[in-house]
Amino acid sequence: MNRRVVLGGLLAAAGLAPLMSRESLAASEAFEVTRTDAEWRAMLSSLEYKVMRKEGTERAGSSPLDKNTAKGTYLCRGCDLPLYSSKHKYDSGTGWPSFWKALPDAIATKPDRTIWGVHTECHCRRCGSHLGHIFDDGPKPTGKRHCINGVSLTFQAA
Repeated sequence: MNRRVVLGGLLAAAGLAPLMSRESLAASEAFEVTRTDAEWRAMLSSLEYKVMRKEGTERAGSSPLDKNTAKGTYLCRGCDLPLYSSKHKYDSGTGWPSFWKALPDAIATKPDRTIWGVHTECHCRRCGSHLGHIFDDGPKPTGKRHCINGVSLTFQAA
């Protein structure tokens, strides 16, 4: 029997079948800013495409934006929508840029059931680009940690 079929069956039995086939939100919904797959591939690096369009994750500690302490605004790499203020950024120690809240009307969320239970995935509300996940272990006043892939962002200094 094919190893992929066996692995798929084991994952399905464990409730982890989505790991085998993960369709991105961007491919299934209409957004204000849309591009063809070829246009996205032309404008993004292979890692940016994997993260933003296929809901991948960059390696922890790989983004220079994680340690960026300059004042300014973090924008969506896909459509330049302002997403996060440096006022809400903090060092979570995770290796990814982290924020305790997003700017108003900047992100949208959906349940992510791909691994180890249900998490909250966040994406740009305007173009659907995957940003990262939101966890309940952040600082006050929200108690939230928006754990964001740096490749999904650009930074505009104040």
